[in-house]
Amino acid sequence: MSVKSFYKVFFLTLFATRGFAQNPLLIPETLSGVTLHLTLQNGTYSFFDDLSTPTMGVNGNILGPTLILDQGQEVSIQVTNQLEETTTIHWHGLHVAPENDGGPHTPIPPNTTWNPVFTVLDKAGTYWYHPHLHEKTNEHVSKGIAGMIIVREPEEAALALPRNYGVDDIPMVLQTKDFDEEGQIVVHSNQDDIVMVNATIDPVINLPAQVVRLRLLNGASQRAFHIGLSNNQPFFQIASDGGLLAAPVSMTRLLLAPGERAEILLDLGGMNGQSTYLMSYASELPNGIYGASSPGMAPVMTLDGYNPNPLNGTNFELLQIDVQEAQEEGVFEIPSALVSVSAWNEADATVTRNLLFTPASPGPNQLNGSFRINNQSFDLQVVNYTIPLGNTEIWEIRNQSGIAHPFHIHDVQFYILDRNGVQPPAHERGRKDVVLIRPMETVRFITKFENFSNEDIPYMYHCHLLTHEDDGMMGQFLVVDNTTSTAELRENVVRVYPNPVTDILTVQGISPSHVEIYDALGRLVDQKEMSTVLEEIDLSSLAAGVFYFHVFHDGQAQIFKVIKY
Repeated sequence: MSVKSFYKVFFLTLFATRGFAQNPLLIPETLSGVTLHLTLQNGTYSFFDDLSTPTMGVNGNILGPTLILDQGQEVSIQVTNQLEETTTIHWHGLHVAPENDGGPHTPIPPNTTWNPVFTVLDKAGTYWYHPHLHEKTNEHVSKGIAGMIIVREPEEAALALPRNYGVDDIPMVLQTKDFDEEGQIVVHSNQDDIVMVNATIDPVINLPAQVVRLRLLNGASQRAFHIGLSNNQPFFQIASDGGLLAAPVSMTRLLLAPGERAEILLDLGGMNGQSTYLMSYASELPNGIYGASSPGMAPVMTLDGYNPNPLNGTNFELLQIDVQEAQEEGVFEIPSALVSVSAWNEADATVTRNLLFTPASPGPNQLNGSFRINNQSFDLQVVNYTIPLGNTEIWEIRNQSGIAHPFHIHDVQFYILDRNGVQPPAHERGRKDVVLIRPMETVRFITKFENFSNEDIPYMYHCHLLTHEDDGMMGQFLVVDNTTSTAELRENVVRVYPNPVTDILTVQGISPSHVEIYDALGRLVDQKEMSTVLEEIDLSSLAAGVFYFHVFHDGQAQIFKVIKY
């Protein structure tokens, strides 16, 4: 029997074989300080006994270290790409300038280092980092590049919460993957039938008999997890994507879509010597969510390879928890209140933006095609929105496709106003950067674009089903500071865009000017005289790589680094 077939049988008989081949949960190491070094590298990892799988990782063979950041701290991150291909690193959920955001406009070519420097402005919470190169995000994440970010600040530190990392404060990257018969990761697949937490298959962890904190990240390419405990014991959500809620919310189920994070408290007091299981109750998912019995809202909507997949519509274990003796310094009570949470006033919004999700090919086979936002597929050189700095806006998103889409926006956190006109449940009233929008559902949220603007580098918004994102279900927006007049912006300012570029680069600046183009080795490869303030330069004859544009005027030069695909 092949490895893949064996594990399919294993998961189908999971509940009859509890305790089989339990593996200690991997806990990623941590990095902290004002200067952090991250190396993106190829590696190998043994998901299965006696099999070696090619992987990608950060500072290791799989996943990446957990970054511990303090609010108000200026951090310099040295990201060195030792892969054999270009990638990026996006700080998912962090509020940073677009040039530091790590989207597809900030590629890191092989054997180069990217050095974003920024001040941490975010609330205490759980964030994450992962690649975001257009059309390659799913591959690079599936092969292993993902890591958590924990932000700490005084308001959270004053609360009686577990925060002993790896002991009562546990990072959990939830993923599913598909492997071929040789144990190699299959990237573009709907046969993601192997469950793992922190790259650990069938994991187990020892936790103390007290209140413990689980930081849940759905790092899967497509699958939603329906979180609960095997004994249906209530747990308490204390944080969503962008930080703490106003008060803990008691629940027995939590739907977590790709890209979303949640922090939950488990009260394991009095359970010393017992075991419980963190589950995904996929049998309870409504149709139209990846992971349910039917991925489309109607059973006639099929998805190639989705069935048979033993995880779809079936309850399965995520983590076995063996409860041990409590610690003297532990937390033993669930707090009654957390922090003040105040959404922006809807009356202060100056713009309502309408986004529409539709399939590229409507009909029962739509799930096997791509999806569109406002009938457009992503174009790296098209800016969909230009947003004035300081705007408070409402985004109204209608999903007229047959499958749920987790919508993510860069730069900002938002507050959900309503789902189909109904106020969201208590656990969705905190700061969010991902919201799952179900088939035929309309979601409205409010947000504010503060602190950062850039006339050249946009932020992204997209579906966080990575297959959909790579297939073009994404858009981009510029945040611009309109307090500076157009005349002032144009005076003595040179711009080159788009960057990265495929063929045509626009140089906007001062006339007359002289442009010289050098490759990464310092060789002059082309030059041009600018007779107008707006010139287009055809780069189609140049190979892909890094080039330096020297724009001369009155003996002074401005130098621009440009990436050509």
